Amino acid sequence: MTIPRAPLLLGLAGLIPFLWGAITAIFPDLALWSAQHISPRMTWPYVGLFYGAIILAFMSGVLWGFAARAEGRVATTGYALSTIPALWAFFMIGGGPTSAGISLIAGFVGLLGLDWLFWNQGLAPAWWMQLRILLTVVVVACLLIPLI
Repeated sequence: MTIPRAPLLLGLAGLIPFLWGAITAIFPDLALWSAQHISPRMTWPYVGLFYGAIILAFMSGVLWGFAARAEGRVATTGYALSTIPALWAFFMIGGGPTSAGISLIAGFVGLLGLDWLFWNQGLAPAWWMQLRILLTVVVVACLLIPLI
């Protein structure tokens, strides 16, 4: 199944803050330039960690939408599970950039499991896992780079 153009392009565009955060972690001179000319928040760790928390919360909303396609116990379970990524970000992100980065990585890997569950139940589009695996691999790599 081919990923439709709009979700693919928007998903890839959504990687830009993660990629920028990783690049500024690798190149301190670029981080300094970014802090001086764009904003101090547009460098690692701020951009990667803050944006990561936002995306986990956003994905909770996406999963909630998938749960709305179900009925009965499946819907109830789906609604409950859909809150996990946002709650994970809220409760687990903190304690410094290293622990926050590790927590975000765990959150995105866990999210991929939830994606699979909703997809396996036929609540997500047929192409969903292709997109989510691609995006998750890049996000986890970007969050991992500064931790190495």
